[in-house]
Amino acid sequence: MLKLKYSFLLLICFPFISQAQYNKNTDSLKKDNRLKIAPFIIPTVFIGYGIAAGGNNPIRDLDRTTRAELQEDHPFFSVHVDNFIQYAPAAAVYGLNLSGIKGKNDLLDATGIYAVSMAIMTASVRIVKSQTNRIRPDGTTDNSFPSGHTATSFAAAEFLKQEYKDVSPWIGYAGYAVAGTTGILRLYNNRHWVSDVVAGAGFGIISTKLGYFVYPHLKKLIMGKHSSNFNLSPLYQDKKAGFSFSGNF
Repeated sequence: MLKLKYSFLLLICFPFISQAQYNKNTDSLKKDNRLKIAPFIIPTVFIGYGIAAGGNNPIRDLDRTTRAELQEDHPFFSVHVDNFIQYAPAAAVYGLNLSGIKGKNDLLDATGIYAVSMAIMTASVRIVKSQTNRIRPDGTTDNSFPSGHTATSFAAAEFLKQEYKDVSPWIGYAGYAVAGTTGILRLYNNRHWVSDVVAGAGFGIISTKLGYFVYPHLKKLIMGKHSSNFNLSPLYQDKKAGFSFSGNF
């Protein structure tokens, strides 16, 4: 259902994105659209760490001992705020735009990038879950690896970081703090092993990095050589928040 939701979001976004300030923003997208290996190293290590927990080794032992300690100290812990804060870093992008603090891309391009990133993340996480069949620590289901909540939150945190790293690095740090909290709550709620959460962070970060690389190509494919001058801007008037849409047809 989650995969369908983001696929639907992607289909909705692109018809509007294809009309959004194409000439103005294409140069910026092309400039940043360089795939480098270095930024993928750490999240790839995270994923590798999670995969290594599939056998009987110290990594798997750490999963078990951490879960045992958490259950011993907090046997009745049950807080479900992680179901909501996983989206908070992405929501912050829209909140900052609405308050007049502009990010790297205009709001339509940012939405397109986020949609592509989430589509990549959702597809990859669901495929891996279906192939690994790892039992959750609470024994309820066999789709523990990787943590989807953590992947969603770290994808959103990387999105926030990329959009506002030139404004202030602290904005990105805040997003990653929220993402880390999401992962920790998944452990305390006895829904995931440590390795699930670490791998989920890797999947989320890589998905957004790929989203920034893939989106300009998709936009070019849809737009072709067509150019229009349309703009979507946040608007706050008479104590009501919204968006203004303008352009030349």
